[in-house]
Amino acid sequence: MSRIGKLPVPVPGEVKCEFKGTTLVVTGPKGTLQEDFSPDMKINIGDTEIVIERPSESKEHKSLHGLTRSLVNNMVVGVTQGYEKTLQIEGVGYRASLQGKTLNLQVGYSHPVAIDPPDGITFTMEGTQTIKVAGINKQAVGQIAANIRAKRKPEPYKGKGIRYENERIRRKVGKTGSKK
Repeated sequence: MSRIGKLPVPVPGEVKCEFKGTTLVVTGPKGTLQEDFSPDMKINIGDTEIVIERPSESKEHKSLHGLTRSLVNNMVVGVTQGYEKTLQIEGVGYRASLQGKTLNLQVGYSHPVAIDPPDGITFTMEGTQTIKVAGINKQAVGQIAANIRAKRKPEPYKGKGIRYENERIRRKVGKTGSKK
């Protein structure tokens, strides 16, 4: 049985939830999110919590049960607290800057790499080495952070590149010299 799916999703007082057909709309102090869900899952909206029920004990319904509950919880947390990912830039001459809303990365290429944020995502900088990606949609924040990291992944010999804040890079030993 799905242990995650059984848990009710707590809904704070400032959050309003509406279920229209297969679409759930969650509105809170930070904004509005909407998501389509499987018509098999039954979403019951109460005053202080949302409960998700599944129609049968099939493997597909069990997996959809936990997924639906997690997505609903992410929506509620997103419109109340929001999500944030922090990226660190390491390397000589590697840096980032903001021009308006556009993030410009200088990470070892012959040209700067410009990244425009999609709707609902904001970039903030702490110095020239730390980038914060923030928004209310957990999936979008994670995807944009992964796209930024993919511009220059950390390499294992010197650790140069863009990495997540708490990411540990496994370091490799370089060449040892000539063998005679």
